[in-house]
This record gives sequence, structure tokens and C-alpha cells, in this order.
Amino acid sequence: MSGADSSTLRAKVLTVSDGVAHGARDDTGGRGVVRYLTEHAFEVVEHQVTEDGADAVAERLRSMSEGFAGLVVTTGGTGFGPRDQTPEGTRAVIDREAPGVAEAMRLISPFGRLSRGVSGTRDATLICNAPGSPKGAIEQLDAVIDMLPHALRLLAADPTDHAN
Repeated sequence: MSGADSSTLRAKVLTVSDGVAHGARDDTGGRGVVRYLTEHAFEVVEHQVTEDGADAVAERLRSMSEGFAGLVVTTGGTGFGPRDQTPEGTRAVIDREAPGVAEAMRLISPFGRLSRGVSGTRDATLICNAPGSPKGAIEQLDAVIDMLPHALRLLAADPTDHAN
């Protein structure tokens, strides 16, 4: 996968939060996602922070996915607050939605159903929106972690178990 052994699972994490971006809040969600992915055999090659808002999210996702083959997880901005626009920023960047991934993430718990997060692909990158809560983000990633390696192999056009 793009400059790495094709068996290497690579990931990037984007924390979306006005409070974290302005230094008023600790990035527990982003650090929790990095830790979780690392524990599940992903090499987390980048962790960034951006403020809320569709334009800020879209700009950061474009730069993080450019030339990257792997997973980008956003944490934050998926709720009902007026500045929670991560799904809108993500939709502006992705080429194709992966509704089954987002649905599986949402269905993991009653509060997960409040998430407006989306998932989709941009070139060889799979982007998944997770909530800002560390517990919620981990629960939602846990719902799809078993299929992520297969999805990333498909995006990278690596051989899979599928008969051609």
C-alpha cells in the first residue's frame, strides 16, 4: 500500500473540535483513537487537529488523504450541535460513500444512533467519522475493526480472498 509493505495497516486520525483546536480542551478522543488503532495493528502515521465546520474538515481531509493508502478516522463533530459539520465536510471530499460501514458504527449503542457520521472512500483512503467521545469513538470503531483490513486491501487493489 503506497510506499509500505502491503500487509502494513496505515492510519491517520483527525480530531475535529473547536475546544481542542484552541487549546481549551484536552484531546482525549483523538488520543483514544490513536491508542485503539495501534492496539489493533495499525501504524498511525499522523494525528492532526482542526476546528469544527465543514470547510475546515474538508480542507484537512483533502490534505490528509492526498497520496495516502489507508484509513483516516475523524473524531468529533458528528452530533446535533450547530458547529457539528464533520459529515458535511467529509461528503465534500469522498468519491463514494460506504453506508454499511457508517450504519454498523451507529448501531453499536443507543447513543451511537445519534451520530450523523458517514464513511466513504477517496482514492485509496477509507474515511470514517467517529464521535468525539473516546468511549463512543472506540465502540464505533470496534463495530467495524474486523473488516477494515479487507476494505483497505480492496482499495489498494491488493489480492484478497475473493474469486475474480
